[in-house]
Amino acid sequence: MRSITSFATTPIYIFLALCTVLTAACSGQMAVPQRTEAESLPKATSTPVAGQTITIAAVGDIMLGSPFPNDTRMPPNDGDDLLRPVTPILSAADIAFGNMEGPIVDGGLSEKCKTPPTPQPGEKPEPIRCYAFRMPTRYAAYLKEAGFDIMSLANNHAADFGDAGRASTRRTLDSLGIKHAGSDRRQFSTTYLDVRGRTIAFIGFAHNNIVPNVNDLVAARALVTQTAKKADIVVVSFHGGAEGIGSQHVPQSTELFLGEKRGNLPLFARTVIDAGADLVLGHGPHVLRGMEVYKDRLIAYSLGNFATYGWFRLEDETALSAILSVNLALDGKFLGGKLHAVRQEGRGGPILDPTAAAVAKIRSLSAADFPRTAPRIENDGTISPP
Repeated sequence: MRSITSFATTPIYIFLALCTVLTAACSGQMAVPQRTEAESLPKATSTPVAGQTITIAAVGDIMLGSPFPNDTRMPPNDGDDLLRPVTPILSAADIAFGNMEGPIVDGGLSEKCKTPPTPQPGEKPEPIRCYAFRMPTRYAAYLKEAGFDIMSLANNHAADFGDAGRASTRRTLDSLGIKHAGSDRRQFSTTYLDVRGRTIAFIGFAHNNIVPNVNDLVAARALVTQTAKKADIVVVSFHGGAEGIGSQHVPQSTELFLGEKRGNLPLFARTVIDAGADLVLGHGPHVLRGMEVYKDRLIAYSLGNFATYGWFRLEDETALSAILSVNLALDGKFLGGKLHAVRQEGRGGPILDPTAAAVAKIRSLSAADFPRTAPRIENDGTISPP
């Protein structure tokens, strides 16, 4: 490299060009513009490369319609077009995931629902009052057409119609080639998919003893450790947390709802990542929650209601939803992604939301609950590591 004194014979335009590069050598000779705070922030360095990433599109609770105890809460057109507004996004991913909130079965009664007394002559029969869902088996084809590859069956409604309902759900999804995880804590807790020569495992957890339980950290650690030995990437899905608009924030403690322990979810999520999980996807509170990045792995604490027709009160925060598209490196590291804002209007059914209200909500909740570990979320929904 030239000495500083040799610049005396250098043409001025070359001198100025070299000063731009050699700012240290030219210190004091030229003013260097000061960068703003925003410009000084580190930029995302991991750019997804086709063929070298796995893209997973994830959504929350799905219940396309339930004719039990009557058909007054069934969608128009027999649900045929309920998922069409979001199909292009779901089908573009390598893997599309959702939580099946209830069994897929065509008949039966639920033990959750008490049979009303026989009416006396001239009296109207009392309606059956309970929250028990059963989606018709013909509706499962809509999941396939929308691009879903795997469904979580680990939640508090999957057993609404007993073992027969759970078996019908597995059988129906199997017939369509849709994988499922979390139907049983032994035989059906985990499933595997092959993408780009990589084995991707999904494990389903919830807050009951039928499936792997979010409250049992010892068993969760053991199950994830065992699964990680068989898969290149491990995705953990959980149904947990309290419910409703008052439960948008994630506490650093065990949540209780209706007298039931529903997990210390930050502790659970970090435990399974320590054991080998690469992505953690939450659902259950019926509202969106924040996200964080732990050890280069993304945790989404709740993806809210996604396609819930007829049974849920959908307004304000309970109507907001999102499709979370995540780009993972082939070793499972979180590279970035995008939040596609969704809203349910009227009685339900997802539509894309141009106001991007869900993006603003998740960004706000993430910053409040995880100020040091929240991912960067841009106005257009682009996500990058913190």
